[in-house]
Amino acid sequence: MGILEFVVTIVAMALGAITFWIILLRNNKQATRIEPEGNYDMHQLSRMADSMQQRIEILESILDAEVPDWREQNDRTPG
Repeated sequence: MGILEFVVTIVAMALGAITFWIILLRNNKQATRIEPEGNYDMHQLSRMADSMQQRIEILESILDAEVPDWREQNDRTPG
């Protein structure tokens, strides 16, 4: 019975993780839906800006870890 309990536990954990992931993705898509007409209120625009800022910070931290001198490479001014 030890193997059966192990398999059931693994399957339950996987299904729980998948369900959680789907809920997060669905909520994220609903929160940042872009309207073609551009009819947004200030609260929606503020949430979209905060979301974009978080994404930029995450991307910059990844770049800092992977390519330490990426800022110097991209801060060149034309001249």
